[in-house]
Amino acid sequence: MRRVLVTGANKGIGLAIVTAVLDEHEDTFVLLGTRNLDRGRVALKSLTEKHPAWADRTDVLELDVSSDDSVAKAAGQVAGKSDSQPAPLYAVVNNAGIGFGVLKSVIEVNTLGIRRVCEAFLPLLDASDGRIVNVTSAAGPNFVATCSPVRQRFFLDTQVEWPSLESLIEECLAIDGGKDAFADKGLGDGNSYGLSKACANTYTLLLARENPTLRINACTPGFIETDMTRPYAESEGKAPSEMGMKSPAEGTRSALFLLFGEPDGNGHYYGSDTKRSPLDRYRAPGTTPYTGE
Repeated sequence: MRRVLVTGANKGIGLAIVTAVLDEHEDTFVLLGTRNLDRGRVALKSLTEKHPAWADRTDVLELDVSSDDSVAKAAGQVAGKSDSQPAPLYAVVNNAGIGFGVLKSVIEVNTLGIRRVCEAFLPLLDASDGRIVNVTSAAGPNFVATCSPVRQRFFLDTQVEWPSLESLIEECLAIDGGKDAFADKGLGDGNSYGLSKACANTYTLLLARENPTLRINACTPGFIETDMTRPYAESEGKAPSEMGMKSPAEGTRSALFLLFGEPDGNGHYYGSDTKRSPLDRYRAPGTTPYTGE
């Protein structure tokens, strides 16, 4: 049975991914990663009450992606429960994320959280068949599009190394002065969410290059109604559907494709329509897929 870990899985898109995997792939066991164990248990109960048979194919894993200790402990628990399996995981879906807050907090979860989880769980993945799906956002390419040519080349560099990306993050965290200060550095308006997702996409490039036997890609779920996006609709005085937001279930397509489908290549970024998209500009769902040119 293939074992899949989904982070940030107690609600929203994460819970929708868990539900879709259990519903569509009977040979799969899902670890529901959650920062708050009680909330994770409530989410799991909501699934198994509707589908009692799923109780044998799911479990909750306490996992705060912003904490080194929490991630290390979670990886140890997975390894400890799978002593007889040299590669206890088929895949990791890095779904946990936040949309608001100071840059440091957003980067800590949306970028460094992905790296933290990957570093801890890579040894537990099947070296010949394992997959990593990084759920990012179209906010990443939209951010890169506003950057200077030099910065754009950095975000697109397939040979980028972690120390260089880490240095960029530290540079951004040290900028003081708001939007104009970021613009002076060629970094658009410094939007914390867009910057964090752009960095996550670039990290996907380097992680895929360093682990060529694994399938490692990033994707956007689309404009989905979640706790993260709902306040935006409310601020506009509109219902989420009026803003074009789709349901969490509709936001699982790209992640499911990267988990079980045959993506074109490795280290790529995919749109919500499961088609490859560029890292430096927006591609609308249903339009011509990006070919790397």
